[in-house]
Amino acid sequence: MRFLRERTFGLAILALVTIMLLFSSIPFVSAQAKADGRSVHNVVVLPLKGTVNPVMESFLYRALEEAEQLSPEAIIIEMDTPGGELESAGKISQRIITSPVRTIMFVEGNAASAGSYLALSANEIAMTPGSAIGSAALVDRAHNYVDDPKLVAMWVSKMKAVAQKNGRDPIIAQAMADLQGSYEIKELGRTVPSGEVLSLSSEDARKAGYTEYVASNTTDLLKQLKLDQANLVQIEPSISEQIAAFVVHPGIATLLLFLGIAGVAIELFVPGFGVPGILGIAGFGLYFFGHYIAGLAGVETIVLFIIGLILLALELFIPSFGILGILGSLSLITGVVLAANDTGHALLSLGIAFVAALVVVIIVVRIFKHRGIWNKFILRDSLSTDEGYVSNVNHTELIGKTGRALTTLRPSGTALIDDIKYDVVTDGAFVSRDEAIKVVQVEGVRIVVRSLNQD
Repeated sequence: MRFLRERTFGLAILALVTIMLLFSSIPFVSAQAKADGRSVHNVVVLPLKGTVNPVMESFLYRALEEAEQLSPEAIIIEMDTPGGELESAGKISQRIITSPVRTIMFVEGNAASAGSYLALSANEIAMTPGSAIGSAALVDRAHNYVDDPKLVAMWVSKMKAVAQKNGRDPIIAQAMADLQGSYEIKELGRTVPSGEVLSLSSEDARKAGYTEYVASNTTDLLKQLKLDQANLVQIEPSISEQIAAFVVHPGIATLLLFLGIAGVAIELFVPGFGVPGILGIAGFGLYFFGHYIAGLAGVETIVLFIIGLILLALELFIPSFGILGILGSLSLITGVVLAANDTGHALLSLGIAFVAALVVVIIVVRIFKHRGIWNKFILRDSLSTDEGYVSNVNHTELIGKTGRALTTLRPSGTALIDDIKYDVVTDGAFVSRDEAIKVVQVEGVRIVVRSLNQD
């Protein structure tokens, strides 16, 4: 039990240290941005690049709050995204729409799918030559078009509403999102047939009134905005936010859960390596860290997960009829699921990680079974004759030897054989003291003698 306490305590301390180190890098409002806030005219530039997900949502909330504290002339959001999660896109859109500062979405590559919805949420849109906006039909995780009429209708209505907000033609927004209808785009002199969605180049977007500026870069855009003399403030994702954006990817999240489960299990079953335990705790730490930065996980999810690990470790040593194991598993699963954005996807990731980890743990335990934790509790020494162990002394070598009775044998007593005293027993006859005897049988510790006078 002392070993268990030391191992569990060590893993718990390692988990807490890892989590504290990771969470110590959570960003706060930068001192540089505040210092630059002394300038009368500010323009804030911030990136919105990559997949639209909770990490992007968390970053944009922080960046806009920081930018608005400077009371800038404008906020330029540099965009390049293939789209992403609609829930995050909806929250980002609302945050941009409700910002009291003039917002300009600068499309530097693609504003596809949910990205086009975000671009339309800004007060103005700018694009680089060669960039595109549109192709906003709903797709599932496998990138197949969603054919649910209700979901499609709701999404199309949202696209139209956000376009109308800034006086843009809602039919064009509808053509970007709806596969079912056929739409005539008068501004472009062409028709988008059923089964296709509209995507606009920078020049087409200008003709259709879907961009106010076409600029080669941010400097060119600032000149067109007549803000090239303003103080430029860059707000970038912090290191922790960059890590979080990488970690919350479904594939990476599954890999981290696999490392966590396999590492901790190997350290518990085959202790002494240290590296698996460190990798396991680091995997779990990164998983929860990324989801915490994304605003998906709270402290309670981390506590639940640590409690689950401890209960599973206790189950290995404390007879509980499986109660500790069940409670530990429930706590562990609840922590992982609550930290994720999608419950179904979290359960799938956890299931894949568990099966893969189980295979690896079984292989490692079989290879290093001599170091297993059970060896501290199970006696594996063989008490065989070959190893020098005997259950009792066997004097078979005395058969046929003679000696004399030191005591009267009635029928047991003591005899002297080869100048060594032995406890003996007769085969039934009475033998007097000092009478000559002969060993006729040995059965374990039982030495049977007979008087020589009887031979």
